[in-house]
Amino acid sequence: MTLFIPSPSISSFQIGPLTIHIYALCLITGIIAAWMLGVRRWRARGGRTESFETVLLWAIPLGILGARFYHVMTHLGDYFGPGINPWTVFAIWQGGIAIYGAIGFGALAAWVAARRQRISFPALADSLAPGIAIGQALGRFGNWFNQELYGQPTTLPWGLEIDPEHRAPGYEQYATFHPTFLYESVWNLLVAGILLWADRRFRLGRGKVFALYIALYGFGRIFTESIRLDYSYDFFGPVRFNEAVAMLICLAGIVLFVWLSRYRPGREDVVEFGVPADAEEATEEEPEAAPADVDDAAHASDSPPD
Repeated sequence: MTLFIPSPSISSFQIGPLTIHIYALCLITGIIAAWMLGVRRWRARGGRTESFETVLLWAIPLGILGARFYHVMTHLGDYFGPGINPWTVFAIWQGGIAIYGAIGFGALAAWVAARRQRISFPALADSLAPGIAIGQALGRFGNWFNQELYGQPTTLPWGLEIDPEHRAPGYEQYATFHPTFLYESVWNLLVAGILLWADRRFRLGRGKVFALYIALYGFGRIFTESIRLDYSYDFFGPVRFNEAVAMLICLAGIVLFVWLSRYRPGREDVVEFGVPADAEEATEEEPEAAPADVDDAAHASDSPPD
């Protein structure tokens, strides 16, 4: 008796004239999970829900745009060439986003928004890191429904069954493959657990939780990238481009964590430094003096806003 993992028979369904793609539902579920855990952690650090939501309303759409951009740029052969409709670049519901682009674009947008809101970006990143890992774990199930991004052929009991029309060129004769979506989901949940434990045990702050997330996620991604079959540019001979990127991300996370631990010990006492920039005009008529201890703490911070 085999225990192979079956692939879902559908990837979308209809509600009246609307087509609902399960891939999109998985992404939305992941975003909601990351948002809910992130805002709880941010409030526990002394932040306001309003400032958190303002930053994420900028970071999420730009993160999705960056995720799609990175995927397309590393899979150009899937979108440009003879007989290929280039407009499929925008068909994100068919799958094809990359967490590297999401984190890069999203982090940049969050940094700009955090400066405008006059809040600590490292503290915000620390609050979000465990939720991001959980969101990735949930979002990966979209690849399962789309029957994509699976690994090399395998006959292990947990091999993933892929329908013939979804099998990679040259592997049509194989029926079961490594379920890399499941590997990443399990690893991401483990990463989230480690981050929550380490933050509680050592009171990490000033970006160290996020640095640890980068290191751990990159480490796990090295493994999954080494066995995936989807097309990606090679880099340094047999090493896939995304695998090389995962190595660099893991190394960068380790270096950043070590540097922050040495030169930015402890945790921020204050994560917000005053009235947000977009609320200054609304409060001009009724100014509210900041408590002296908050002002002192803000001036004592390692990275006060400009």
